[in-house]
Order: sequence, then C-alpha cells, then structure tokens
Amino acid sequence: MVAVAEAPTVLRASPVGAVVTGERPPQPYEHRRPTWGQRAQLGGQLWLVCVLAVVIAAFSLRSSSFLSQANWLNTALTATEVLLLAVGQTFVIITGGIDLSDGAVLGLSGMVAGWVMASLGGSSAGDPTLVVVAGLASGLVLGVAVGLVNGLLVARYRIPAFVVTLGTLGICTGIADLVANGQEISNLPGAVGTIGSTNLFGWIPIPALVAFVLTVAAAGLLRLTRFGEHTLALGDSRDAAVRAGIRDRSHLVRVYVLSSTLAAVSGMLVMTRLAVASPTSGSNDELNAIAAVVIGGASLFGGKGTILGSFLGTALISVLLTGLIIVNVPPFWQLIAVGAVLVAAVYVDQVRERRLR
Repeated sequence: MVAVAEAPTVLRASPVGAVVTGERPPQPYEHRRPTWGQRAQLGGQLWLVCVLAVVIAAFSLRSSSFLSQANWLNTALTATEVLLLAVGQTFVIITGGIDLSDGAVLGLSGMVAGWVMASLGGSSAGDPTLVVVAGLASGLVLGVAVGLVNGLLVARYRIPAFVVTLGTLGICTGIADLVANGQEISNLPGAVGTIGSTNLFGWIPIPALVAFVLTVAAAGLLRLTRFGEHTLALGDSRDAAVRAGIRDRSHLVRVYVLSSTLAAVSGMLVMTRLAVASPTSGSNDELNAIAAVVIGGASLFGGKGTILGSFLGTALISVLLTGLIIVNVPPFWQLIAVGAVLVAAVYVDQVRERRLR
C-alpha cells in the first residue's frame, strides 16, 4: 500500500500576530452590508433633510425676512433651548423610557442659579466672575440631583418613567415659582447677559455654539463608547442586556442624570440669552424635545435613535416655530403645529415598527 502524504495545513498570521488555521478570515467592517434597519434609518434622516429644505423654501417665499441675519440668530437661539433637552431625551428614549421633567428642570436650574447670583451681590458684586461661577455650579448641581431622583425611582424601585418624571415636572415647576414668588430675577452680573448676546463673526451666538459642541460630544458618546452600546442594548432587551453582564440599574441612573444635567445646562444658556432668570423658562419645551427626538427617527419602543436625527428634528421644529411667527400666524397655532407633527411622527414610528416585526 502506498502512503499518501497529507497536505500540510497552511498557517496564516492574524492581524494581531497570532497563528491560526486556514479558515476564511472575517470580512472587513467596511465591506459588510448595512442592515435593513440601518438603511431605513439613513433614509429617514435624508428624508428629514428634504422636508427641512422644503419648509425653509416655503417660508422664504412667504416672507423675504426669513433668510435674514436677525431671523437666523433668533432661530439658532430657539433651537439652542430645545436641542440639549432633545439630546438628553434621546438617551432616555433609547432605553425605552421618557423624561417629562426636563423642561421644568430647565426653568428651575435657571432660577436657582439666578437666586444664588442675586444673593451673592448680583450686578453689584465685588467679584462677578466668582458669583457667576457659583450660580452656574448651583444650577448644574440641581440638574444632577433631579436626575438622580428620577433614575433611582425608575431603575431601583421600578416606578414607570412616565409617572416619575411627570411628578418631578410638577415639583420642579412649583419650586421654580417659590424661589422668587413667581417673579423673574433680574439682579444678575452683567457678564451673564454679555455671554448670551455675543455672536461670533456676527452669525454664531455663544449659547448656540456651546449647545452644538455638547451635541457633537453626545453623538460620540452614543456612537463610539461602551456607554452608548449599553444604552442601545438596554433599549433592545433589558433582560438580554442583564444576561450579558450590563448593570442595568446603575446605567439607567446615569442616563437620567445625563438628561437632567443637559437640561440644566440649557437652563443656564437660556438665562444668559434673556439676562434674567424666569420661572416660566422651559414651559412646554419637553413636548418640543420629545417631538424632535421622535421626528429624528428614535423609537418610543426603545433600542433605536441617533443624535443626528434629534438634531435634525430640533432644526425642523425651530424653523417651524420661527417661520410661523414671521408669517404672522397667531402664537397658539404653534402648539397645535408641534402637536400635530408629534402625532404624525409617532404614527410613522408605529408603522415602521410593525414592518420590522
């Protein structure tokens, strides 16, 4: 019998230098086909860009002042008030929750910051820088505290997020009125108003720039970090995420803290824009923020959403609000328009979910 020599196994080096047997190497990431969901999400964002362009064109034809510098600055500042709320809301909605308190946190954080500044001397303070820093820090601490309360009640005690944040909405709104008996606080250092009224190159308000930088950072947090991966995983299936080793309770607490902290930052930016602390700041902003997130493609069922989509949704709502004012539509129609857009976006979201099943 003639022995047949077996062909030697060909060894190849892996990209990290390990020696492996000759199985087919995995395809590089850039050659993988995007999933149907990813293609649908990208298509939705492109569609949103087209809708935004159509709305801008319609208002531009209706009023020659729509594309003016003054209206751009007004639209940018309007978007700033909602954008950070929408960014924080994106993380919450991806986990399958909702935060109804962020508009109230915006108003309360501004009132707390204004009260601290006024108590330390306000416009006549000897060291206005220290006064401003102390006020801003107190507003941020307030945001973190509310986020902790929301997160602990939702994650540890399993109280529905809708109930918890609806309760804190009422509490924060009431405390904001109690801080100064429902009155605005105007005794603030002059530097506060200077920050809010400064425009870089005449076109970029400082508050809008701060909000944009934080939005880009949040996009990186959601897209490129383990925090973002865990957020998406909890929204997909909390039970599966727990089995995979994700500490769901502590992560949910961090998500709600992030949402309330961004709301507090937004409150600081609104205060600098108005140069006063007002207890009515942030009223109904939670509706606009939720609408922006859902319009941007996030699912109310959890597990899906992007910061870019929320940014585009915020832009659409802001353009809609300022455009309606320019064409002399009565103010109460603004709420009707935003509510109608929100209902339409939720309907589209439900249709999309049924198609995915």
